[in-house]
Amino acid sequence: MALKEEAQQFLHDFKQKAKVFGIVYYPRKINLEALLELGITSEMRTEYIMNLTIADYYKGPTKDENPNRAEFYEFGLTVNGQEVYLKLSLGNFNKSPHCMSFHPSKHPIKYPLK
Repeated sequence: MALKEEAQQFLHDFKQKAKVFGIVYYPRKINLEALLELGITSEMRTEYIMNLTIADYYKGPTKDENPNRAEFYEFGLTVNGQEVYLKLSLGNFNKSPHCMSFHPSKHPIKYPLK
């Protein structure tokens, strides 16, 4: 499957699972501080994720170093003038998808499908 179609399928599947199971957010310090730094609520964060498009794709799929976790995809978007890095995974079968990272990007993000 071509990269664009694969990334599109991932986004579609992620959003469908999120509608049923919600999204599990990793409570890492950088992710929690990002909400304050970006001036958004956790509900707004979910809205940003649910509005991602193929143009926001950065890279993936990437195998997780933990063999028990699903592969992940990386995206970027602009929130209140800041570029934000996202790392998302479908999670396990019949369970919530995961947002491992949602924080200001440490490096400029390249968007191969823009």
